[in-house]
Amino acid sequence: MLAVLLAHAIAAVLAPLVVRAMGRNAFLPLALVPLASLGWVIKNWGTQQSLHIQWAPGLSMDIDMRFDALAAIMSALILGIGSLVLVYCSRYFTDDEPRLGIFAAEMVAFAGAMFGLVTSDNMLILYTFWELTTVLSFLLVGHYAERASSRRAATQALLVTTAGGLAMLVGFLILGQVGGSYLISDLLADPPGGWLAGVAVVLVLIGALSKSAIVPMHFWLPGAMAAPTPVSAYLHAAAMVKAGIYLVARLAPGFADSAPWRVTVITLGLASMLLAGWRSLRAFDLKLILAFGTVSQLGFLITLVGIGDRNAALAGITMVVAHAMFKAALFMVVGIIDHTTGTRDIRKLAHLGKRAPALCIIAVLAAASMAGLPPFLGFVGKEGALEAIATTNALSPPVRTLVLATVVAGSILTVTYSIRFIWGAFGRKQLKRPSPAVQSMHAAGPLFLFVPGLLAVGGLAAGLAAPVMDRLLSPYAQTLPADGNADYHLALWHGFGLPLYLTILVIGCGAVLFVAHRWVSRLRFEHPPLGNADRVYDATLRAMDTISIKLTGTTQRGSLPLTQASILVTLVLLPTILLVLNTDTGVNLRLWESPIQFAVGLIMIAAALAATVMRNRLASVILVGVGGYGCGVIFALDGAPDLALTQFLVETLTLVIFVLVLRKLPAETDERQSVGFKVPRALLGAAVGATVTALGAYAMNARNTAPISLQLPEAAYTIGNGKNVVNVLLVDIRAWDTLGEISVLLVAATGVASLVFRTRRFGTAPRVSDAPGAEEAASSSETTWLRGGDLIDPRHRSLVLEITTRMIFPTMMVLSVYFFFSGHNAPGGGFAGGLTAGLALVLRYLAGGRYELGEAVPIDAGKILGLGLMFSAGTAMASLFLGAPALSSATLEVTLPLLGDIKMVTAIFFDLGVYLIVVGLVLDVLRSLGARLDAEVEVNAR
Repeated sequence: MLAVLLAHAIAAVLAPLVVRAMGRNAFLPLALVPLASLGWVIKNWGTQQSLHIQWAPGLSMDIDMRFDALAAIMSALILGIGSLVLVYCSRYFTDDEPRLGIFAAEMVAFAGAMFGLVTSDNMLILYTFWELTTVLSFLLVGHYAERASSRRAATQALLVTTAGGLAMLVGFLILGQVGGSYLISDLLADPPGGWLAGVAVVLVLIGALSKSAIVPMHFWLPGAMAAPTPVSAYLHAAAMVKAGIYLVARLAPGFADSAPWRVTVITLGLASMLLAGWRSLRAFDLKLILAFGTVSQLGFLITLVGIGDRNAALAGITMVVAHAMFKAALFMVVGIIDHTTGTRDIRKLAHLGKRAPALCIIAVLAAASMAGLPPFLGFVGKEGALEAIATTNALSPPVRTLVLATVVAGSILTVTYSIRFIWGAFGRKQLKRPSPAVQSMHAAGPLFLFVPGLLAVGGLAAGLAAPVMDRLLSPYAQTLPADGNADYHLALWHGFGLPLYLTILVIGCGAVLFVAHRWVSRLRFEHPPLGNADRVYDATLRAMDTISIKLTGTTQRGSLPLTQASILVTLVLLPTILLVLNTDTGVNLRLWESPIQFAVGLIMIAAALAATVMRNRLASVILVGVGGYGCGVIFALDGAPDLALTQFLVETLTLVIFVLVLRKLPAETDERQSVGFKVPRALLGAAVGATVTALGAYAMNARNTAPISLQLPEAAYTIGNGKNVVNVLLVDIRAWDTLGEISVLLVAATGVASLVFRTRRFGTAPRVSDAPGAEEAASSSETTWLRGGDLIDPRHRSLVLEITTRMIFPTMMVLSVYFFFSGHNAPGGGFAGGLTAGLALVLRYLAGGRYELGEAVPIDAGKILGLGLMFSAGTAMASLFLGAPALSSATLEVTLPLLGDIKMVTAIFFDLGVYLIVVGLVLDVLRSLGARLDAEVEVNAR
């Protein structure tokens, strides 16, 4: 299973390169990846396999996968039809198709994501693959990004399915907590009960129903027909829309008897079958006819697999296979029609059956299976469905009769729109000659016809081989109870009985309804009687926009003091009220433990008060920095040298950044803009300070057990193989948090640089050779301590600073490397080392100017940031390959000549990423707030 996922991941990465080399024919070798994976599925059919990889056990996110009967069926559809669709793409697209390489990568990646979804046993991993298919669907539906219809359809599909997915995630979390496990196999073996589990089931069903386009969340699927036809044939017929069906089928053995299950699944499924079937009779676009037909049959499928007994499950999974085959074939037929005639409108097609008889035969075979005609697999599954519904004990007799009647009515509509599809695409329509679109069509190639033909013939062959299909599909059905009924088996002939009579009724009434299509046309309402879901979606978005605008206009009036005051008032009132109402803990507070702490505190308070009244901006910044340095001193006094070191370095770097910004501002604040001493502001400031102090005091006294921090030194050494608790926490125990933080830091750095550079981000910093007058400076015989110093205005140049920098810079860089390597067992680490290197670069810039910065680091800051993130994120994979959970420490012990035994922890590579990100961030700041502004000053000076 893991090999299948990795194969698709590698193929997705290589797909753009293959397409660039081979053009559209690259889809043929790419199709071999899902085809080979299908071979693995066939080889292991009938077996049960499990895979467990420890990843993030504290978050219950170990990679647990399970291959069983249901996973095998769904995998065969995903990989088999996926490989055929890729072959189809090789003739559907042209070599000059825009973004074809990216499209190929997305298609291959989607196949891998769907395989991961149906084989995931851990609900959280399943959700990860679930949302991955959502994102890939968004990209595939929006392939023609230049079209407004494609962008709207992609956004609509993304919003609807993501909203359902979020509800499903909450349901998974509740089930995992109530059931005591996030493994689906464990929950099915011992399903949790109670009202909370019922709520979780409803939330999970919301996600499944939204993914499978069930009413009222069905409207995104017809809109998604703006996608290329191969996407419709794969995602919206065989794969993505089956994800919800799969999830209901997967959970039915354990949760079908829960209170909200059947009423939700069956009611909405039958409503979808009727409403979408009726809507398909009003469409003129061939893809829309199939799209509404897909929604109708998805409602039928989810009803069958949701009933929760053995016979209905067998019929349901048979219809899933049949639907994937005939609907994918019909979508491909529409693609060929559109490709050869330039239209999909049935009003512009006439005599196409005569001009393209092979295509017509393929469409008739697939449509016959869709209508449930013998001897196709669609007929076999429909017969089984009617028999299962008529005899099931899972439903009460009145409900059973109502469900059966509704399915019959929906099946009549299915026959009608199947005939309408064939007539609309290939019929003569009382015209004596072909329509202009058909008249000017070009012939489709044999490979173009082969793929849908294979699927159409496959539906016929599977129907004729019904007993073989029964042996392949029955193992899943056996996981559900039979409700006292005899086991049903798939066959073409079960004798005369209610299912056969109902089938005859369905086919006859469907044909009559099609003949009466003129009467049906007169029943079209100008406004749909049940409303328009697409318009409801638009109205919902407009309402959300209106609410957000009004809310933003009320709370964000553009006044920084008002916004800050609102935040601080909330900070004061909310915790204070809760403390007064719900806290009975006393407070035992020691103001200080040594006179030095008291003295440092007084200095910090004095500096803070002075900063509020100081007019000089630089003096205010320095006073604020005094508070930061004082905090570092307190860290050092309390035995936290690592925190103290980091605090000192951060505070120094922050002061430098402030100074760089202040260069563009007046030295002092304008008294005319000063608000003076305002009592309310002073009171609010005092209240915030008192609140924070009280919260800290109560938090310290609320502890009634030994703090977990007492266990951290031992955990750091035994788990992270390091003695520096702080650094081990950052790079191992809470490495996921650190990875998120540095990712945000990288995004923020990119945003700041984009704002400063406005148009485009500059590459590397300018070097001395790029400066005007560089040749004259190079030919000078004077001693040069820093090359960039020769280009500084003599009025601003300091020889002492240049000499000092020349001497100190190498020492600081060596110190930064020492901090980096020693940080796992002593004060330091990648963050402290990166800050030290950053300060060295700051010193180099201040002494030698922007050209000296380019000499110091002739590399683009963005590349350094990207390389750092790659190292940090790559540590996750490295740990997995070495047998440790992701982003945790794996120890490497080697013996080298001269050096002896060396023990290295993989967390050092994560720390290297942190080091590079901090250096890249400092370089970015110096280039954007320093060198960039210097360049503008030089231009203005000329």
